[in-house]
Amino acid sequence: MKTASRETWTVRTILGWTAGFLEQRGSATGRLDAELLLARVLGCDRLRLFLDHDRPLLDGERDRFRELVRLRAEGRPVAYLLGEREFYSLRLAVDDRVLIPRPETEHLVDVALEWLARLAEQGRGRPRVLEVGTGSGCVAVALARQHAAVRVVATDLSRSALEVARANVAACGVGDRVRLLAADALEPFAGAGLEGRTGGFDLIVSNPPYVATSEREALPRDVREHEPPEALQGGPEGLDLYRRLAAGARRVLAAGGAVIVELGAGRRPQVERLFREAGFASSQVTRDYARVERVLTAREGG
Repeated sequence: MKTASRETWTVRTILGWTAGFLEQRGSATGRLDAELLLARVLGCDRLRLFLDHDRPLLDGERDRFRELVRLRAEGRPVAYLLGEREFYSLRLAVDDRVLIPRPETEHLVDVALEWLARLAEQGRGRPRVLEVGTGSGCVAVALARQHAAVRVVATDLSRSALEVARANVAACGVGDRVRLLAADALEPFAGAGLEGRTGGFDLIVSNPPYVATSEREALPRDVREHEPPEALQGGPEGLDLYRRLAAGARRVLAAGGAVIVELGAGRRPQVERLFREAGFASSQVTRDYARVERVLTAREGG
């Protein structure tokens, strides 16, 4: 970002220039990126940028902003530069150890909360939830904040991801009801179960890695080069973890329990078939705001 040292840059001019610069470097959200980064440098919210659009930047502010813009132009995700991402009205810590929470995943939380409400109507007021692949902990934390009685065991194979999740669990005040565990899918729960009995969980939730091997190169640069590949790539067909969940979930669920998973675009037929062949009684799909089939609920029929 080259500027003349004596040139006065106001909030308005620097946002306009930066938005165009980032768009030229491949960002589809150049203006938003610029606003978020400048708001961080100035220690304000985005609304204040519009109210103070003629405010000149000090040299130190401009230097800090220039460095953030340089990193963004190289493809570094804005959420990593800020060190946080909003999810379900929660401000969560994120860095390159975890997948950045997406708005689409909020639909996974919505569907899970609807299922928990149904359990409460059946007199199951202290539900047990297992989240597989928690990453930043966004889903587990959101469930615990929205449902005062839920107990969640949230697992991840990555111990470094669990460090981030642990910080978010503590910051959001749900450490008494969210337990984090280093685990590979359902392996620790296939026998007696962490809850002390076989089939101890009322609900399993997961946002599995669902990018197929052949789809990796088509991902946006900031995703492909900076987010953890193990949180994105789901094997040759993008179905590896779905397959494991379908095969093992009924040994872990309580009678009448369910598995709720996020879907990649176009994945519904394959995932639905996996759960049907594994003996689940029925499934239901929820679409997101873009009408994409986003969340599948598979119900155990016992």
